[in-house]
Amino acid sequence: MTTQSPATASGTTELETRTGKETDHGFVEFRQECGREALGRGQAQAATTAPASAPADPGAANRAAADAILTYIKSQNLVTTAVTITFDGASGTVTAAGSVPDQATKEKIILCCGNVEGVEHVDDRLLVEHVEPEARFYTVVKGDNLSKISKQQYGDANKYMKIFEANKPMLKDPDKIYPGQMLRIPPLSS
Repeated sequence: MTTQSPATASGTTELETRTGKETDHGFVEFRQECGREALGRGQAQAATTAPASAPADPGAANRAAADAILTYIKSQNLVTTAVTITFDGASGTVTAAGSVPDQATKEKIILCCGNVEGVEHVDDRLLVEHVEPEARFYTVVKGDNLSKISKQQYGDANKYMKIFEANKPMLKDPDKIYPGQMLRIPPLSS
């Protein structure tokens, strides 16, 4: 459920979707301790934390993490020809900048960046070439499944495949979601 919170001291208004937040300035907040199991133990998470024996070079670690996240995005067959990814390990922020063909690609890239263990914020600086209605973001909680989420969001549990299709290729199986994962909830009309 999306709720509007009052303006913050800086004058921005935040939209909250359970534990995920999107602000007016293109920042999407994620739960830092959650992330894809495949990445949480693998390439992107490893790149976000330098081994104890390695010399401290935050710049190199940030570049390695950004490269790993971009590699993950590309592995999902998303159009990234005009996309730049940077990572700031100190704040846990990924910045995604550039141009993408459509709203769905933009939202999937944001989710690929944020659903990585160790990422707390995604600074969305992506421009959409063909504007479409925006999806909402939903953060999975313990006990959720796509049918339950579909019932909450659409009033019909049988529309779960719409959510599954909207989150492909990141989701390979409609039964494999995890608490803390953020999903796209597209409008029913699209």
